[in-house]
Amino acid sequence: MRIGWYINRLRSMEPAEVLHRLGEQRRRIASRRDDGWARYASPQLHPVLRGSREAVLAATPAQRQALAAAAQGTLAGQFSALGRTWPRRGTDRLFPPELWRLDPVTGGLWPGPEIYTFDIDFRHRGDRGDVKYVWEINRLQQLPPLAAHLLLAGDDQSRMAIEAAIDSWHGANPPFRGVGWASGIEVALRAISLIVTMDLVGDRLGAATRQQVGEILAASAYWLPRFPSRFSSANNHLVAELAGQYLIGLALETVSDAVRNALLAEAHKQILADGAGAEQTPTYAAFTAELILLCAAAARQAGKPFPSPVEARLAAFANFVGWLPPKAASFGDNDEGRVLTLGDEPGYVQSIAAAIHGFLQMPGIAAAPGDFRALFFGAPSEPAPVSHGLQTFTQGGLSVWRGEMNGRSIDLTFDHGPLGYLSIAAHGHADALSLTLCIDGEPVLVDPGTWLYGSGGIWRDWFRSTPAHNTLNIEGKSQSIIAGEFNWSHKAVAALMESEPGMESEPGTHWRLRARHDGYRSRFGVVHQRTVAYQADGILVTDQLLGGKRVAEVVFQLAAGLGAYRDGDTVMVLRGEEPLMTIRLPDVAVDIRAGGEAPGQGGWVSPRFGARQPAERIAWRGEVGEDGVKTHLTIMAPSQR
Repeated sequence: MRIGWYINRLRSMEPAEVLHRLGEQRRRIASRRDDGWARYASPQLHPVLRGSREAVLAATPAQRQALAAAAQGTLAGQFSALGRTWPRRGTDRLFPPELWRLDPVTGGLWPGPEIYTFDIDFRHRGDRGDVKYVWEINRLQQLPPLAAHLLLAGDDQSRMAIEAAIDSWHGANPPFRGVGWASGIEVALRAISLIVTMDLVGDRLGAATRQQVGEILAASAYWLPRFPSRFSSANNHLVAELAGQYLIGLALETVSDAVRNALLAEAHKQILADGAGAEQTPTYAAFTAELILLCAAAARQAGKPFPSPVEARLAAFANFVGWLPPKAASFGDNDEGRVLTLGDEPGYVQSIAAAIHGFLQMPGIAAAPGDFRALFFGAPSEPAPVSHGLQTFTQGGLSVWRGEMNGRSIDLTFDHGPLGYLSIAAHGHADALSLTLCIDGEPVLVDPGTWLYGSGGIWRDWFRSTPAHNTLNIEGKSQSIIAGEFNWSHKAVAALMESEPGMESEPGTHWRLRARHDGYRSRFGVVHQRTVAYQADGILVTDQLLGGKRVAEVVFQLAAGLGAYRDGDTVMVLRGEEPLMTIRLPDVAVDIRAGGEAPGQGGWVSPRFGARQPAERIAWRGEVGEDGVKTHLTIMAPSQR
């Protein structure tokens, strides 16, 4: 598997990247040393988020309650992330050294300080589990909420826990040993957690703890620029690394214009002009936006605010989020990456939009009452009305319609964007021309989700595949060809061909969208074209294969918990006993299945990283050509039974 992985990665690289990788390998060899923290003397630390203490002290009762709950969980030895709960630790040993190496799924331990970080194979050693889990707790993101609680409650137990966590991590993870140093994004996020913690309660921590934090930041400042994510890897990882360097630079008063300028450039690359994320996943775009937003807040407080075009990109992203269905704002990969967090957070994308509106003092939809980020970025200046009508995000390749049908509120999305970002499109899914549909705010036709990364195996491929999404596939093949867990050897190119919204802001106005992709042309000699058209009581979907005829499958993946039964060529979709919609397919060649032991046997959805649930997958199979096949989605009125 390792040889195949390297071959596929090389195929995605231009010559300049190959040279960069060779130089990177030389630096890895040259950096192999075992001299501990002695080389990284603790410098004087300076405030970065200068108004954060005052903001936390002004927390609302709901925010105080949320912070107290998060702190109490940490003090009770609890930690949960990515759909898993770590073994509970006793209050007398909250942060044992083995905690930073523990995989909560397998129960095994990853290599520790006895091994140089780049000697650890975290991509291909599946027996150790998914490295995402061990990295998650090493981000130390439980410390800022604990610090905020300490600031509010004066709780000495919280102070001792912060000191114990930092002392334990410092002792168990000398530079650059163990898995905690293996990825720049992890180094950066951990540094950010420590900076926020010090800004809130640094003066209440002991001298030894402050020295340990300084040493970790000094070592991180050395390590991050040595191994940057460049070329095909320059996605959200690069933004995190630059944000880490920028904030560490402010803390050490060593920030360079080169780092700041590189970060500003990435803001324009990774948040598109229309607000969509370049990686074709709203959750990764939100993560990128949160990193940039935190740096923008620090820059403003340092008296060198980011230029207005960067703030405009953040505002555009917040506007993009405002069009997404709140309970179905995820497609493409989602690994639940956060920067400031209290833990489990289903409304993350909306929280980032609210934080942006708060920071820019713009109207917007308020975050949840106990939202942690609102302490740092403020609340929107006033409520903003919910957008209605048809909106197309041209650069991002997404059209969204929000309106009413048969007395129900409807949110429809139609994906006609690229596979992903850069040559490997690491976090994209083969979902061109797929639909999602929410009825009365609840998901009905859904994106299948992510499931797992490194330990996902064949299921990682399934959740990214075309047959798992609400679109057409040929012979069970994906539009784009998977060449690794985060790589594609062939990428479908999609484009919106026609948009006829008419008076798009008027309820009930007719519109039609037509898009196509070329993903099947080289293998099957055809181009898939899909037309999505408004009808008074539903949506008409027409699928065509231009250039020939092929036996194809048209899929509609239901949300978990919904039921479906077939009557001839029509499928009734229900929530409990309540009919929601009918799907009238071209003929009776319809299969409805949920679950299964192997991918493709039935429907599966992953509501969050590390979790999956069986869900009904409706699949019609038959011959499709240029004449096309039509599927009618009819919304049932609430009173219909």
